[in-house]
Amino acid sequence: MSYQIIEGNREVGAVERLCEALGVSVSGYYAWRKRTPSQHEQTDARLLKAIEVAYQAGRGLYGSPRIHAALRQQGWGCSRKRVARLMRQHGIYSRRRPKRRVMTTDSRHQRPIAPNLLRRDFSADAPNQKWVGDIMGIWTDEGWLYLAALLDTYSRFIVGWAMSAYRDEALVTHALHMALARRDRPQPTHLIQHTDRGSQYTADNYLALLKAQGIQVSMSDKGDPYDNAMIESFFSTLRAELTDLERFTTRQAARTALFEFIEVFYHRQRLHSSLGYRSPAAFETAHLS
Repeated sequence: MSYQIIEGNREVGAVERLCEALGVSVSGYYAWRKRTPSQHEQTDARLLKAIEVAYQAGRGLYGSPRIHAALRQQGWGCSRKRVARLMRQHGIYSRRRPKRRVMTTDSRHQRPIAPNLLRRDFSADAPNQKWVGDIMGIWTDEGWLYLAALLDTYSRFIVGWAMSAYRDEALVTHALHMALARRDRPQPTHLIQHTDRGSQYTADNYLALLKAQGIQVSMSDKGDPYDNAMIESFFSTLRAELTDLERFTTRQAARTALFEFIEVFYHRQRLHSSLGYRSPAAFETAHLS
């Protein structure tokens, strides 16, 4: 291991000083350089190249668990510890940012509140049984851009989403219209939509649209984000893997990036640990086959 450290830092200092600092001989180091790499080292070198490809395919967002899952899908029979060791040794780290939460709920209203039908049970046996929704704010140099999203708890697929400079009823209505157009639902439906108590979700016209579609309404208890933990998890992923990593000069730039992240990366490429390291689209395809 000492010789590998010296090899990796030859441009930093003289070989003699590095050998002296690590307590090894110069002759021993040069003899190590000339020897034929062991079978284990050769496999490590090939595995490292595969790790780097998987890391780039994951946009630099994957840590060792997802990299390991991607390699297993490609036929590699390596352990997670080996992947983690190679990534650590070669400075390959996820560029995800720590999670943080921005409040977007305005529940200061006197409108009727629906009961909490979900009770933190996000399990589903098939698509279109439970949708969870919320709103997230994204800062741009032009001001806030708001994203409303509806997530199917079966596959974590974002069935409906919409963006606007205004956090209003029209925003969540557009997201719901996309979900209704995107999903074929049996009639009568047994679908539940769960959200917080925000004024957008308690608006009369929004509730009337849900009723017309036969969708049951469920709302979180007051001030309890864990009641809607699955959509909060999606927003945390979105912040950690996109919005906290980028500066958006315009709302349109943010719109473009969000569209690409959701429809291309999140839905069809990103490996989700809760789905057996499959994408939402692949998970739903497996359900239909």
